[in-house]
Amino acid sequence: MFTPQQFEVLFPLACAWAERQEEVALCHGVPLSPSQSADAARIGIARPERIRLLNVDRIPQPDDPSLLAAADALQFLTPATTGLCLRYGIFVHRDAWGDRRLVVHELVHTLQYERLGGFREFLRQYLLECMTVGYSASAMEQEAVSVTSRICS
Repeated sequence: MFTPQQFEVLFPLACAWAERQEEVALCHGVPLSPSQSADAARIGIARPERIRLLNVDRIPQPDDPSLLAAADALQFLTPATTGLCLRYGIFVHRDAWGDRRLVVHELVHTLQYERLGGFREFLRQYLLECMTVGYSASAMEQEAVSVTSRICS
């Protein structure tokens, strides 16, 4: 898939792209609703007031061809993707707007960003997990699935 050297070349580009996309969501998104804020509190998010949800026709994908190829190789940001959390900016596909389970799942990723300390730390762990064990089997995705089941059942 990727050599460690390729990962290290692409990683700063991925971080910069993610930070730019978070800014888009923060500028154009809406704050959490009271019920979503309650879910964020149950999850343990320290700064739920910073979170913005942005309703989009298409989940953003990198413009950079090498990043886009890497996302494709990891099967990350596929046409079926309905949510994307970039720290406090959460993109929600219009077809999934109002889907509590999806928002809770993405909120768990916000918690992970907070816990790990930011973009570099989160993305390094998340992407390496996706590369080594696969997206669905990654510990971070499994945590999001587990917490979502607990909160939404």
